[in-house]
Amino acid sequence: MSNNSESFERWIRTSFVEMNTELEETYFKQERREAVEGVGDAIKTRICGEGHDFIVRLLAEGNTDEGFDNAFDLLGDLGLYLAALRRHELTNPAREEKSPFQEASALGLHIAASVGMAPRFATAHLATRNAAVNGRQKSFTTLKDEFLFLDYNTRGIFSFMRCADALMRILPLGVSHPVTETLLQDAASALRAVIKYNDTLYKELDADRFFYSVRPYYKPYRVGRHEYRGANAGDFSGINEIDMLLGLCQANDPYYAQLLVDKMLFMTPEDQASLRDCMRQRSILAQFLDVAPESAKKPWFKRNAAAFLEVCRLHGETAVQHHDQLVKRFIEKPSAALEADKLAQVTASGPPLPVLLRALETLRDMRNAADRNDIRTSYKEIEALKAYVSA
Repeated sequence: MSNNSESFERWIRTSFVEMNTELEETYFKQERREAVEGVGDAIKTRICGEGHDFIVRLLAEGNTDEGFDNAFDLLGDLGLYLAALRRHELTNPAREEKSPFQEASALGLHIAASVGMAPRFATAHLATRNAAVNGRQKSFTTLKDEFLFLDYNTRGIFSFMRCADALMRILPLGVSHPVTETLLQDAASALRAVIKYNDTLYKELDADRFFYSVRPYYKPYRVGRHEYRGANAGDFSGINEIDMLLGLCQANDPYYAQLLVDKMLFMTPEDQASLRDCMRQRSILAQFLDVAPESAKKPWFKRNAAAFLEVCRLHGETAVQHHDQLVKRFIEKPSAALEADKLAQVTASGPPLPVLLRALETLRDMRNAADRNDIRTSYKEIEALKAYVSA
């Protein structure tokens, strides 16, 4: 890592966090907490100016890609800076045709092209690849609710990854292998951990603090002329690998395929490669149904298929939990208090809130194999497998 990169990262981990925290405390004391324009302008000017000085030096250096780790980390630091400018209303894609921060955009586009990712911070920057220094990882603020969100979100992501890894290991063994049951039990255990971590967030995370002081840093912003959506907790390959390996979602479904395309550049390169590989595999559900007519009475089928159905049930439960508890409490309910001008920009993914909620509902029902005629789900296939197991 170059001296300029090290200096920028040191600033991101110290002064940058302190200034954001001071602004958040000021905003939160207001009657209208969402009204941040014209508040704390002196601190905002410092954030903008100090970050710009680092970026000018990095851009002039021209050699920011000293291997993926350094380039990835630098892209994250730059993305955190731009996200803070967006949060503090120093930039807003709704009123601009291009980013007012030309040097930051140039640096972001340069790094993004070299690593094959979108030119903004991604979920991995604050979760799975967020190195801690002296016990503290990167963050926007020092608010306890932000750390609670980051820590349990990261735990959930790693649990989904463990589940996906266990399912992938079934493919070379086959559904009749004795060890397949063990791998399915491992997958189920990982999903139970997701449910536990989501439940902790639901009970302990302060809804107002999250909505007004944490989530605004995940809003879309422009890099150059293009507007990039905010980082999403689902921007890793593991959860989609689970979807497809279980057979609950299909890569050739137009709706789901669009979701995969939209998130690809927000994932790390290794996740992109893993997801592409998974898209070529035949689902475990399909493999069970292939052999069911002649094998349904055999003990291995009853045992392994039952373990598989339990994994499907738990994956559906995580989806229901996310939509019906977390989204409703931390996004939908507090949004009701916003005035129209603020409500239009409440979502991190870009579309209006009602559109986002419908999309999340669709994904919930696909992962839950719900009985719906208007979208493609695996309801009939799951019911058929249940009938074989219970026969």
